[in-house]
Amino acid sequence: MSTMKYVLLEPIGDIAIIKINRPEALNAMNVDVIWELSKTIDIVGVDDSIKTVIITGVGERSFCAGADISYMVNITPIDAEKYASSAQSVLNKIEKLEKPVIAAINGFALGGGCELALVCDIRLCSTNAKIGQPEVTIGIPPGWGGTQRLLRIVGPAKAKEMIFTGKMINAEEAYKIGLVNDVINLTQEELPEAPPEGEEVKRKEYEKELAKLLNKKLIEKSISMAREITNNSYTAIKASKYLINKGLDMDIDSGLRMEIYGWALCFAHEDRKKLMSTFLNKGKKK
Repeated sequence: MSTMKYVLLEPIGDIAIIKINRPEALNAMNVDVIWELSKTIDIVGVDDSIKTVIITGVGERSFCAGADISYMVNITPIDAEKYASSAQSVLNKIEKLEKPVIAAINGFALGGGCELALVCDIRLCSTNAKIGQPEVTIGIPPGWGGTQRLLRIVGPAKAKEMIFTGKMINAEEAYKIGLVNDVINLTQEELPEAPPEGEEVKRKEYEKELAKLLNKKLIEKSISMAREITNNSYTAIKASKYLINKGLDMDIDSGLRMEIYGWALCFAHEDRKKLMSTFLNKGKKK
């Protein structure tokens, strides 16, 4: 567990869970959060025992509600450039992290929160997720990578619709357009017994309980996927992530040539022969 105030680091074996800890501000990213998140990514990056990272928000209401509007309202263009540069710097760092990163989107992922999710390799969300780039509603375009990464994930038409309207989309829509990999929901068996109609106090408690159960399941599913990933060759995953990320901005012939180099380099790794031999021996045992 880290000693930072706004970003918590919780290692679970070879998986690190990073939590943005400003629930009173729906986990909005102010200057302090950006600084602490950058330091946390540095820590995770050099720790060889950590193979996969999960990023989420503290509480059940919000993954990250984006930039801090109370800070932005009175700043100058020079300050705004510094703020966006520092935010883009940490998001670029997450995108380039050699380890796979899973976003566990609980509740709101708006503006900078959506942009934080976009730099993660895999996005899982709970049924109560609300995702959007609402910057134009407060007089600015997305500034932390939204105009560039959203179009690469959902295509230019959908990216323009989301950015131009500033509307939030729900979990189902996010899954439909390929923005998230999976939506986590509670089955009938997992739902607690609902209070009778008209009992408002009990209804509120019930909804809080539902949100807690849903968030717990989202984290469990994220850890389960992280474990599936860590069971495989770390070197091969590292190479695959690099090749996919670089391939986005390359022509197909250059990308395929680079893939051959990445593929061949993995033959130098000691684990590769061991894993191949184990696979062949399994076949013989059958």
